[in-house]
Amino acid sequence: MSTPLPIQHTLSIQDLHAEIAGKKILKGVSIELRSGELAAIMGPNGSGKSTLAYCLMGHPKYKVTSGRVTLDGKDLLTLPVDQRAKLGLFLGFQYPQEISGLSMAKFLWTAYAQKHPGPDVDTTAFDENLTNHLGFLEMDKSWLKRSVNEGFSGGEKKRSEILQMATFEPIFAVLDEPDSGLDIDAVRAVGETVSKVQKERPDLGILLITHYQRILKYLNPDKVHVMVDGVVALSGGRELALELEARGYDWVKPPAAPPA
Repeated sequence: MSTPLPIQHTLSIQDLHAEIAGKKILKGVSIELRSGELAAIMGPNGSGKSTLAYCLMGHPKYKVTSGRVTLDGKDLLTLPVDQRAKLGLFLGFQYPQEISGLSMAKFLWTAYAQKHPGPDVDTTAFDENLTNHLGFLEMDKSWLKRSVNEGFSGGEKKRSEILQMATFEPIFAVLDEPDSGLDIDAVRAVGETVSKVQKERPDLGILLITHYQRILKYLNPDKVHVMVDGVVALSGGRELALELEARGYDWVKPPAAPPA
């Protein structure tokens, strides 16, 4: 009997426009991501990278004014945040919040149980899954007893986000600057951690937002998109990230507006 082909999923962003407090931020972003792909979104401060991440997940402060976002044809923009997550979308935050009094173990279990509702939710499978992820991510079990992100270093917070991504098993993950504020060793640790999850889940699609190509040394992006002034100004392969590292962003200009 032949092995069934893996299911191919698609996250499609089409001409997305968005604003916050009346200020236009996204001005027509179009990106398509498929199962197993890693796409990096790079660009200077204020270009709209994090706004894109929050719009995808449904942050209430960000208003989408036009455009479409679909996951396997399903309209994400009509769904509340929890439904987007249940459909298979995960967001790793640039600035993970501390939640005092809520242990990592309880947090992860609660999210898992919501994804697998019903009286017969498999606690044994959850425990085995979590232990496996802690092992291959080289994270000590003592993390599970700590309150979510409380007292964590910058690198620990980012690795905690990756643990959540591994545990929740999304179809697509949006990682908003997982290297932000980290030293060289922490960037390497986070990059290698993401790479390990990729190897365990080769069907996972990742949209990784970053300023620098340094974290991409530990990953292998299929595509690199450069955002400038709310649009994707340039796209290419890994070599584009290296060029940006050498030349900066000043030479990348947004595409000319079409004639009226």
